Amino acid sequence: MNPNPHVAVVGATGAVGIEMIKTLEKRNFPVGQLTLLASARSAGKKLKFRGQDVTVKELTKDSFAGIDIALFSAGGGISREFAPIAAKAGCVVVDNSSAFRMDDAVPLVVPEINAADVKRHKGIIANPNCTTAITLMALYPLHHAFGCKRIFASSYQAVSGAGAKAMEELKRQIGEIVSGKPATKETFPHQIAFNVLPQVDVFLPTGYTKEEMKMENEGRKIMHHPAFRASVTCVRVPVYRSHSIAVSAEFEKPVSVDAARKVLKQAPGLDVVDEPEKNKYPMPLFTSEKYNCEVGRIRKDCALENGLCFWVSGDQLLKGAALNAVQIAEELLK
Repeated sequence: MNPNPHVAVVGATGAVGIEMIKTLEKRNFPVGQLTLLASARSAGKKLKFRGQDVTVKELTKDSFAGIDIALFSAGGGISREFAPIAAKAGCVVVDNSSAFRMDDAVPLVVPEINAADVKRHKGIIANPNCTTAITLMALYPLHHAFGCKRIFASSYQAVSGAGAKAMEELKRQIGEIVSGKPATKETFPHQIAFNVLPQVDVFLPTGYTKEEMKMENEGRKIMHHPAFRASVTCVRVPVYRSHSIAVSAEFEKPVSVDAARKVLKQAPGLDVVDEPEKNKYPMPLFTSEKYNCEVGRIRKDCALENGLCFWVSGDQLLKGAALNAVQIAEELLK
């Protein structure tokens, strides 16, 4: 790999694409050249990188000649069509969509957990689902220490997880409701302002949504733990940024709060914020735009054998997407 790689961001004008550009700059990723790619209607837009304007180009089948690493965040359809083309052109793709996550030939990576899997790539590496990534930042260190059998979890997911239009919708609805007008909706099936929606993604015949099953399926693959089980309810909340997850986990070995806290304090990419007597616990408001996830409300689960409850919060545009992708790119250079 070129030590100063030519990097492309596909879906550069989207919420995650913009964070990818910012993250490459903030982390001093050794970008030799940056190419920004998006749909025809975004072509010609200019975005800043290291103080310079970079013009967005239209994504075509010929976009990948000479590119070393391509960070994709343009949706599953685009990834399915263009990631294999990019890989064939000799480029390593880090894909943020769900298109390749469960493909046996594609590593699914959270660098703090399974960085070594990067080496197995055949041109494409998958970024996990944002809720899964944030949950595993706290769950995996505990699994490593105590052996996690299963979890029961509920997510509290920010609207930016559904893209820039969803953020606009929340803002617009708040304005409409405050000024006494009816709330108009386009992105979500119901009003999201002053409401919570127990639906993220589409429903499966089982009654779970696709998003809810990602925790179990992707969790098994990332943690190399095929027996891992997760029963999850994913909920959209009227928050702009940062997902939070309430987790009840059951372990093979007995686990105390002190032992768990010791493990979590040493975990990379995670801060323990757990002083309930001072009203200190993780919140979306304070994890937004931060690289590290936060864990708190750590306590014994009174309904499970060897059980532990905790609450984890993290910026899903960063650890759940852009940051994780750039960290994977950093692993490629090692």
